[in-house]
Formats: sequence, structure tokens, C-alpha cells
Amino acid sequence: MKRILIIEDEPGISAFLKEGLEEEGFQTEVAENGTLGFQKFSKSHFDLILMDWMLPGLTGIEVTEKIRETNQHIPVIFLTAKDTVQDTILGLRSGANDYLKKPFSFAELLERIKVHFRNAENENAALTYGPLKLNPAQREVEKNNEVISLTQKEFDLLQFLIKNKNRVCTRKEILERVWDIHFDYSSGVIDVYINALRKKLQLPNEYSFIETVWGVGYIIKENETEEF
Repeated sequence: MKRILIIEDEPGISAFLKEGLEEEGFQTEVAENGTLGFQKFSKSHFDLILMDWMLPGLTGIEVTEKIRETNQHIPVIFLTAKDTVQDTILGLRSGANDYLKKPFSFAELLERIKVHFRNAENENAALTYGPLKLNPAQREVEKNNEVISLTQKEFDLLQFLIKNKNRVCTRKEILERVWDIHFDYSSGVIDVYINALRKKLQLPNEYSFIETVWGVGYIIKENETEEF
């Protein structure tokens, strides 16, 4: 049975979430402030975290950053009244996987939770591309058996592109699938992450690695010879 940690300081909201999720078959635990939430996370196993932003003690951003220091895998969904583009970016950069504005529909929240669980189950198989091997369960990338250090979003972006190799991935699609951004937003952040991947992985020039399709997006093409 999946276990969900609810870190929320408004008793009405936390009680509503707890009741609804337990009716759906999940086990839940509630923390009414950020400090207690991080303590509970550190002492027990959870499969997903629902995180308020404005919390007593540690803020939701601070808790998420502390969680990501030791765990890059657990999905974190922010539930917050903050809804500007800058707020969304800050939340995602702290390590959150998803962002839902209050007031929200419980039905939508439930579907997002299920999506994250499905994604986690489908993304544990190792992927290879030339000298690269992605280990989603450990969130590690190896190049010729040497581990390359990537951030969470760099890993997610690389994984998405390799899973969709030989197909152009549009900027809009990347924002939606990797950053879970579903509104008009500058895609310049993608370029920053693409450049970071190219520099960190340093594949040979003759290997077509993350090609830019101008005005559309990016593509990773299968190299038939795979000679390095």
C-alpha cells in the first residue's frame, strides 16, 4: 500500500486530504509544520509527499531542498496559493515534481498522484544510448562505467529524450513532460539544461547527441554503428 506524507498547517485541508486519500486506499500521515514534516520523512518510508509552501518552521521550499539532499526519487507535489511563473519556477527548482494551485480539485490531485506512481513504476528499467547507461532506480548516469553527476532535472531531461530517441521532442512537450508546466512560459530554461548535458556528458562530436531542430525542439538520433 502506498504511503503519502501530508505536510500542511491548515487542519481543514489536511483532514480533507487525509480522509479522501485513505478512502482511495492510501496510507497517510500528517505533519502540521515543515520541521515536523522533515523529521517524519527522515524516520519513515513514504512513496509521495504533498507539500504546502507557507509552513511554520521550515518552509515547503526548505523542506523540499533538504529532502533532495538525500532522496532524489520521491515525488513531491506542492499545494499552494502562490501561482506566479516565478513561484512555479522556484518550487520546481527546489526539487518539486508537480505544482497545484489552491483551491484545487481533489479529483485532479488524485489523478496527478496516480500519474506520478505510474511514472515511477515505468521508469525503473535501465536505458542505454551509446556509451551512456541510465539507471532510473538509482537516478545515476554512467558513461563507459564512470558515474556522471547530474541534477534531478538534467537526469529527467536526458531520460525523456533517450526514451523518445529518433523523434523530435518539441519545446512545449518537454516543458509539459519534464517540468510539468502547462501554460505559456519561456522555454529558454530548456536551452540551459541542454547545454549543461552536452558539457557534462562530452560525447564525441561525430555522435549526433541532442541535436537542435531550430524553431521546434530537440532530438536524439540512434547511432547505427555505435562506435566510439
